[in-house]
Amino acid sequence: MTSENTKVPLAIKAEDAPLRTKPSNYPEPFFSRMAKREKRPLGDIFGLKNFGVNLTRLLPGGESALLHRHSKQDEFVYILDGTPTLVTDTGEIDMEPGMCAGFPAAGIAHHLVNRTTRDVVYLEIGDRTPGDEGSYPSNDLKASLGPDGKWVFTRKDGSGGGAPSDRSEGEYEG
Repeated sequence: MTSENTKVPLAIKAEDAPLRTKPSNYPEPFFSRMAKREKRPLGDIFGLKNFGVNLTRLLPGGESALLHRHSKQDEFVYILDGTPTLVTDTGEIDMEPGMCAGFPAAGIAHHLVNRTTRDVVYLEIGDRTPGDEGSYPSNDLKASLGPDGKWVFTRKDGSGGGAPSDRSEGEYEG
């Protein structure tokens, strides 16, 4: 069923949402680390502009992202199935279905890791505040959200060409 004025659906089964066509926006060598992550961008289907919602599946050995923090954007995760480990720059927490975690902007660095033999499924919700930057304490990487809404990745010293995140190779230029 769709809205009368647009082709935007009113409701869908989340599992029926199409997978993101590209598993990651990271440049190599980080891009391939996201091969065991599948995202279904639910918020985009409904035309949401102020925040994003993803139904995400981590296969065994997968990780949600590189260990990171955002300068301006908040994030929230809610575990639906499986038992991921929440890894932060202050420690680790084993999570289970029904648990949730929130990450205020400029807070602790974080990511989920699936160290089990079962898939992990969770909802991730984040706002889309302009001018955000991502920092990665364990990797030589930084990200800046451009005015066009695309992430630009460079090394921490600014080198690497600032390749837009939609490049097919996903590698640093330069």
